[in-house]
This record gives sequence, C-alpha cells and structure tokens, in this order.
Amino acid sequence: MTEKDNIAEQRYILEKIVRNTLQLAQPNYDGMEVTLLKMSGISIRTNYGSIENITFNNDSAFYVTIYHNHCMGTVSSTDLHPEAIQQAVRSAFNIAQYTSQDLYRGLADRELLAFNSPDLDLYHPTALDTDHFINLASRAEMAALQLDQRIINTEGGHFDSRIGIKVFGNTHDMVQSYCSSWYSLASYVIAEQNGSMEQDCAYTVSREIEDLKLPEDIGKECALRTLSRLAPRRLSTIKSPVIFSSEVATGLFSSLAIAISGRQIYRKSTFLLNSMGQQILPEWLSIEEHPHLLKGLGSSPFDSEGVRTKRCEIVKDGVLQSWLLSSYSARRLGLQSTGHSDGIYNWVFLGHKINFNDMLEKMGTGLLVNQLMGQGVNEMTGDYSRGASGFWIENGIVQYPVSKITIAGNLKDMWRNIISMGNDIEKRSNIQCGSVLLSRMQVSGE
Repeated sequence: MTEKDNIAEQRYILEKIVRNTLQLAQPNYDGMEVTLLKMSGISIRTNYGSIENITFNNDSAFYVTIYHNHCMGTVSSTDLHPEAIQQAVRSAFNIAQYTSQDLYRGLADRELLAFNSPDLDLYHPTALDTDHFINLASRAEMAALQLDQRIINTEGGHFDSRIGIKVFGNTHDMVQSYCSSWYSLASYVIAEQNGSMEQDCAYTVSREIEDLKLPEDIGKECALRTLSRLAPRRLSTIKSPVIFSSEVATGLFSSLAIAISGRQIYRKSTFLLNSMGQQILPEWLSIEEHPHLLKGLGSSPFDSEGVRTKRCEIVKDGVLQSWLLSSYSARRLGLQSTGHSDGIYNWVFLGHKINFNDMLEKMGTGLLVNQLMGQGVNEMTGDYSRGASGFWIENGIVQYPVSKITIAGNLKDMWRNIISMGNDIEKRSNIQCGSVLLSRMQVSGE
C-alpha cells in the first residue's frame, strides 16, 4: 500500500468516526460539531553531523462541542474508541448545562459552510526514509560549520516533517476533510571573533520535500548570516529611517491581523476600532487574502467552524475593507462570519515593489532591522517598542552590524509612513510581504 493509499484509508476511517459521533446528537441539542485531527511526523536533530535526537510523532485529537439552550460545552480527548467518544459527548452536554447562557453561541450559519471544499494541493507525502532525513540535516549543519574558521559551535541541523488529516463535521449535515504535509530544514551555528559571539540560523519550509532549498545552500546562508553579525556596535539614541527586512516585516502585519480581529472589535480593545473604511496604509498599497493558493503554507478550504474560506480584500488602496470574524464575533457585531475563526490565510500585498538594493539606496542612511526581540505592542493604543538588531546603512551601503537597541513608534503612524516595499517576498509565512521602508522611527541605544 502506497503512502497516499494509506492516508486515504485513514481519512475514510476518521470521517466515519465523525459521522458516527454526529449521530449521537439528541433532538434537544441546538447543535453539535466535531473536529478530529490526526498528525504524524518525524523530528531530527544532528550535532556536528551526527544524530543527536530523533522523535517520531503519531497523535490524534478529538473535539466535540454541544450547544444547548445557547450554552456551550466542549470536551477534547485522544481516545477514539466508541465508548470514549460516547462519554465525551455526554460530558460535553453536562458541561453545557452548567455554563452561562450566551445568545451569540451556536453553529456557524448553514449557508456559509464549505459543503464542497476544494482540493488545494496541500498533501505531498514522501517515503519515511530516516537515513535520508538525517543526511539532509547533517549536510545543512556541516555546510555552515565548514564555511569559515570563525564558526566555532553549532546548535545543530534540524529536519522536521508533518503529515496531517483534519476532519470537521456538524449537525448541519456537513462532514468535510483534507490532508496536508509540511517539511522544514534548518541550520543553527555560533561564530566568534575577538571575544564577540553571535548566533543565527537559516531555514526553508515547503509543502513538498522536493521544494526545500538544498542543504548546502541553507548551511551557507546560515554561516554568512551569523558571520555578518560579528562585532556589533551600539547606536546613539536618534530618529532614523528604518527598513524591516521581509522576514521581520511580517510581524508588522500580523499586528494588523490582531487589531482587526472580531474579538478585539466587539471587546473594543483595539486602536483600529473606528477604522473601517478609513485609510490605514499608503494609497499605493493593498492587501488581499488568498486562502486557496495551491500548496500555500497558509491555505485552507474552511476554518475551524467549517465556514468556507474565500478570497477577499483586507485593505484596498490603503483603506481598510474587512474585519476578521468568527461566527461568534460576527453575531456580536451584527455581521456574518468571514471564515476567520482560527486566524488568517495567505495575505498577498499589491502595489509597486522595488529591488532590495534600490530600497537601501532610497533610504540612504538609516537602520536595517533583521531581528526583533520581545512582544512590545500595545493592542489598545498601537504603541510599538521592541528590542532589535541589524545593520547601520550609509549612502545605501551596509557599514556595520548593530545590536542592543530598541525601536519605537505607533503602528498607525508606522503603517501610514511606509515609503516602499521590496520585491524580496517572504514565502515562508502566511503573510507574504517584502521588506518595508519606514520614513522615521525612534531608535534608542546608548
């Protein structure tokens, strides 16, 4: 039996378990929903090219939620035997009888459900070849270690794979499922020069193992990134233009996703509360969500409530177009779910993009940030303050690495003051943006 045949059989069995569970629903229930997740995979760590650790995973998780008189009870379990499932259903109903009534609780609206979910090409199995996976991790690590004598230590080569099956069903007669695969390869090393030690990494992620970067390329990138951080300097406290490299620029927009989430809106705990239809980004910049990108790392045919995902405009010509709503938050706001009960999908950025070197030249003198520390974002005010490291730029050319600095501003101002975005799109995230040049931020150093 091939791996695909094996997964197809498991998927059929899991769907049958969900259907059988839904048949346990009683007429007095307002509704019931069942989610079943099965995940298998392998994690490998090497140390100086030799095996340090191998972990095999094969886990299942079962969730049943019952709505009764606008009360909700949820139970999770890892036991899929019929007796355990029956007990879970009884327990969920018992819990529902003791929780507070909430008129906004209930199943997602039937007309929004993904009864015929599309195949998004998310599943690309590979033969479980442990020796091959060890070889990938080892090659990535050793390529980094051997590049330069200043590389003095290693945090290892890492290979990870996951194969998942998700089945969702509810008493609106919906039972849908999909399979997915995920692979990653990384290297972590430490470099030393004149008593200064720095660490960095490089990694690649893909739905299909053949789409990963070559181990030697990952190792070389890891070593060069680490070496570039050696002998960092401190900066004086100044106001300066700042470039967020693409790998950290994604965080600017994950803060946007949080700020426009339905939960933040109905709780009135966001600085974007009254921003619908208002300009929050430059006019030349738009954000679209594409949840059905084939092989997309952030793709999904439906959310955790079974609501179908769909392409939508988040920001158009700088103007906010949509909240991110679950069924519950939508009802609280008198709206419909947007299929965002468990986060965002593939955000694609539209607008003029420039080459990264051209962005450095455009900035002239300023700070390039490629690493951030801490979680210093105030969701109520938008105030932003985080530890950072990166490089000081003069006349568009990297001069030296910098560390132990703090950058600060307010997200409203930062977003509006985006001067340009790079064409170096970050593909390893569900937020697919390039590097971002901001006109000015507070930089605190010595």
